[in-house]
Amino acid sequence: MKTGNIGEFGLIERLAETLGATGDRVLRGIGDDAAVLEGRADRLLLATCDVQIEGVHFVSGTIEPVQIGSRVAAVNLSDIAAMGGSPLWALVSLIIPPSTQVEHLEEIYRGMADELSRFGARVVGGNTSSTSGPLTINMTIIGEVEKENLLTRDGARIGDILCVTGDLGSSAAGLGLDRDTSVACDAAVRKSLVHRHLTPSPRIEQGRLLGASHAVTACIDLSDGLVQDAGHIAQRSGVGVLIHAEEIPVTADVRAVATSLRMDWMDLALGGGEDYELLFAADPGRCDEILARLEEETGISARKIGEIVDGAPEVIVIRDGTKINPASAGFDHFERGGSGC
Repeated sequence: MKTGNIGEFGLIERLAETLGATGDRVLRGIGDDAAVLEGRADRLLLATCDVQIEGVHFVSGTIEPVQIGSRVAAVNLSDIAAMGGSPLWALVSLIIPPSTQVEHLEEIYRGMADELSRFGARVVGGNTSSTSGPLTINMTIIGEVEKENLLTRDGARIGDILCVTGDLGSSAAGLGLDRDTSVACDAAVRKSLVHRHLTPSPRIEQGRLLGASHAVTACIDLSDGLVQDAGHIAQRSGVGVLIHAEEIPVTADVRAVATSLRMDWMDLALGGGEDYELLFAADPGRCDEILARLEEETGISARKIGEIVDGAPEVIVIRDGTKINPASAGFDHFERGGSGC
């Protein structure tokens, strides 16, 4: 069934049924002019939004509808993670061609609902509109964080240790493999890396731990690439950021795929983007403790990759003792026309 046949309100009813019950603290959900939500006085509210556009962020035919929904939720959840918060509610603006299959949209919403529910969040409202194309999905997430646990980009101090969760370059490698199916690669490795690109995993639990530690001075999620996002910390904190390239966690699979793609694996790690790991500056006296707790309590490791230094607010990358200029500094939609978010 096409959306043009069912109409706007019929579609809203179908999608509301797909999402199911709205849960606690939602006094009014889908069906009124606005959702009515119950807040808590001892916490700060967080609000973020991100858009996913067909042809820019995903290509139908190379990604399952449920993965689109999961991706839409994950890139928004990652922003909440970077602030040390917990997600609560989501609003979705859906801009769709009338020829879109209703079942396709239901699967997208099922993916959204599943990803949000992993962290206790739900869709509570939104809007629909028709377009000649392309399919566009914008999500706004409302979250919360204890006042004392808030993480921001602007608190890094000279002498802090720069760390990153997980590994970098996997999403960029997966994107390269997805775009060029002729690249030689082990089938299992290809599947794993393409999955990393299509369906990122937000670090909510890790962000919560970092915020509650009170030893992390600045934090950001890596959506646009390590160099570009580290630059945001440098600019907002008014400090220099020094990255030791050899310390960046990059898997053997990514290094091998980079060779097949005729690229330097370092460029995938420094500028590839969309890894959605957390980059953070930590008190040097407690850094080892935080890294150990991340591994033990969340199962995700983190690694020291640099430090915060005195000087101009810029990012300096050292490789084999020499300052380098990365081939790619990261995504910028308007300067580069890129496919990042």
